[in-house]
Amino acid sequence: MAVAKAVKLADIAGKMNVSVVTVSKALSGQKGVSEEMREKIKKLADEMGYKQPSSTREEGKNTSYSIGVLVGERYLDKYESFYWNMYQEVAQKALSKGCLATLEVVPAQNEKELILPTLVRENKVDGIIVVGVLDEDYLERLYTDLKIPAVYLDFYSKRHECDAVVTDNYFGMYKMTSYLFEMGHTEIAYVGNLLATESITDRYFGYAKALMEHGKQIRTDWIIDDRDRTTGRSDAGFELKLPEEMPTAFVCNCDFAAGQLIRKLEKMGYRVPEDISVVGFDNYIYPGLCDVEITTYEVDMREMARVSVNHIIKKISGEYVKQKISTVEGHMVLKASVAKK
Repeated sequence: MAVAKAVKLADIAGKMNVSVVTVSKALSGQKGVSEEMREKIKKLADEMGYKQPSSTREEGKNTSYSIGVLVGERYLDKYESFYWNMYQEVAQKALSKGCLATLEVVPAQNEKELILPTLVRENKVDGIIVVGVLDEDYLERLYTDLKIPAVYLDFYSKRHECDAVVTDNYFGMYKMTSYLFEMGHTEIAYVGNLLATESITDRYFGYAKALMEHGKQIRTDWIIDDRDRTTGRSDAGFELKLPEEMPTAFVCNCDFAAGQLIRKLEKMGYRVPEDISVVGFDNYIYPGLCDVEITTYEVDMREMARVSVNHIIKKISGEYVKQKISTVEGHMVLKASVAKK
C-alpha cells in the first residue's frame, strides 16, 4: 500500500494563493497575518491533513523531501569544480536525512534570458539550494516567482533577503593577509575582480583591513582582475595582467586564481616562494594546474552543506526558522607557497 505524501506548506500556500512565509506565520502564531487569513489557513491545513513538524517527529516518522540544487554552468567546467564538490557534499548530507538532492545546471543563456530552471517550472522539488552566485537579475526572477523555500550556499544576495550559508570570507582573508605580514611581507597585492561576487569583495575587505592595521596604503595597480569582466570566466583565453612594479606577495581570492598566478609568475622567470609568495582561499585546486602547494584558507564544505540541508528541510517541513546568513568558519592551511621575507 502506497504511503501518502506529507502535506507541505507549499501545498497549502498554492491553494490559498499566498506565500509559504504567510502560511508559516499563520500556523506558527507569528505576527504579520490577519486573524481572518490565519483562520482560513488553519482550516485548510486541517482539511488537507497537514501536521506540524514537531508532531511528526513525536510519531517517529521520517519525511523524505526532494531538494533541487542549482549551479551555474560556468562553475562546473574542467577547472572550477569546487562547486561540483560542494554539490556532492550537499547530496550526501541530504541522503543521510532521507532526502534526494537533484542537480540542475543553469546554462549561461538561460541566466541571460531569465529562463527558470526546469525543476522549478515543473514543480519537481520541495525546495532549492542555489550553489554559487548567479546573475542578480536571474536571482530576482527566481526570488519573485519561487513558491517553495530556498537557501543560497556560498553567497548571499544584495538585492533581497534570503537564507544563506557562507564561509567566513572577511575574517579568513584578513588572517591570510596578516600571516604574510608576520612572514615579513609589506608589499602585498590582491587578485580578484572587486564586486564580481559578494565573496570576492568581502575577502578584499579582509585584505584591506590587514593593510590598514599595518599602516599600508591600498594601491589600485595592485588590485588585479582574475576573470573577464563581461563573461565572469577565468579561462577561455583570459590572462592575468600583472603590474609593472611587482609586490613581494599576492593574496588571491581563490586557489584557482592562485594557481593561474603561479604559472604566470613562473613563465616570467619568478620563483614561488623564493622570489614572490602567494596565498589562496578555498583549499581546492584542479589537479595539475599548479606545481606549488598553495598556502590557503580551507572552506569547511561539509559543515556548510550540513547547515544548508538542515535549514532547507526545516523550511520545507514548515518549522519556523529565523531568516539569516549563517557563517561557517574555516581554517588556515600552511603549505609551500610562502617564504619569509
